[in-house]
Amino acid sequence: MQHSKTLIVVGGGAAGFFCAVNAARMNPDLRVTIVEKSDKVLAKVKISGGGRCNVTHACFDINTFIQFYPRGAQFLKKCFHWFNTIHTVAWFKARHVNLVAEPDGRMFSDTNTSQTIIDCLLTEANRYTVTISLKTNVIEIIPTENHFQITTANGNELIADYVCITTGGFPKLAQWNWLSQLGHTIVPPVPSLFTFNLPSHPIHTLMGISVPTATIKILETKLKQTGPLLITHFGFSGPAILKLSAWGARYLAEKNYVFNIQINWLPELNEQELRSILNELRKNASRQMIGSKCFFSFPLRLWLFFIEQIQLSPQKKWADVSNPQINQLIRKLQQDNYAIHGKTTFKEEFVTAGGVDLSEVDSNTLCSKKIPHLYFAGEVLDIDGVTGGFNFQNAWTTAFIAAKSIAAAG
Repeated sequence: MQHSKTLIVVGGGAAGFFCAVNAARMNPDLRVTIVEKSDKVLAKVKISGGGRCNVTHACFDINTFIQFYPRGAQFLKKCFHWFNTIHTVAWFKARHVNLVAEPDGRMFSDTNTSQTIIDCLLTEANRYTVTISLKTNVIEIIPTENHFQITTANGNELIADYVCITTGGFPKLAQWNWLSQLGHTIVPPVPSLFTFNLPSHPIHTLMGISVPTATIKILETKLKQTGPLLITHFGFSGPAILKLSAWGARYLAEKNYVFNIQINWLPELNEQELRSILNELRKNASRQMIGSKCFFSFPLRLWLFFIEQIQLSPQKKWADVSNPQINQLIRKLQQDNYAIHGKTTFKEEFVTAGGVDLSEVDSNTLCSKKIPHLYFAGEVLDIDGVTGGFNFQNAWTTAFIAAKSIAAAG
């Protein structure tokens, strides 16, 4: 009697679980094991989105959705025809997990806790008899004629008919050696999704202040983003900064994270409109002190900081503000330059740009083009998205396609 085929999934994160439970469900004869090097599974799911797990994003048009991936967009465009946001929402709903969208498009479970997602995936693993092996660090995979020999750090050897690698990204190139030894090209990893450091700058005194909309441009490039901006004790953070760091990941790594940015604190106004508002204030609020009130969409403390930076007294009356001072104000509000020196990893959303070269993977099956029955899913591939549920959607999509392909082959 022929033994049932074996699938080993290397990595117990979102992609690993989604591949394992779907493959086991679609092919009940398949024996599925998840091996995880740490002592717990789904760790990133647990902490992401402030402990709520941003499962996906409420964008249901594939051409729009792929615009949120600095790397891997065209590869994912093909994948999304097989499994996309609509399928993710339906998959979880069928398992009594309702995903709801917030105004910014991020989708969470209606229970507002990541534990719901974890419990759902663990229940599926239990239902389909998926084995979970913790503290099992894979250090070598050797393909033979009809199976894989897998060696772990503690010297154990595992045998599998199919292997799906879902380890996520590694920050150092040396950590990819066990994959490059399989003959796959590794696109060198660089950090993505990080905040900008501004050492010893007086703006630190405004830590905690956020601005609903600002446009940040990296000077000497075409890279820019518009969105919420947060001032921190070390520099700048918030969605606009994180998105900019993702799109600029390779360029900023080359620059060793020393670069200049320009902030437009009022992107909704052009220069002429801003000039008109300031001139109106000179007329209609002529007797008011310029530091008494902020007429724009950011806090008074930030306005006071701006006028102090251009050496205007907050006690000065609007009527006494000169034309050159109006010009200075406009420059400060719309062309405000800062010298960035260094970065800080945005821990919850840690993402690495780089990974297995996509040209060596079949987008219809997620199977290696070099080694039969070897599959990849999630961030181990050279795919990364901005914040907002896009990296999890990459995990669900690629893992599902790999699972379906393995289940059919097995």
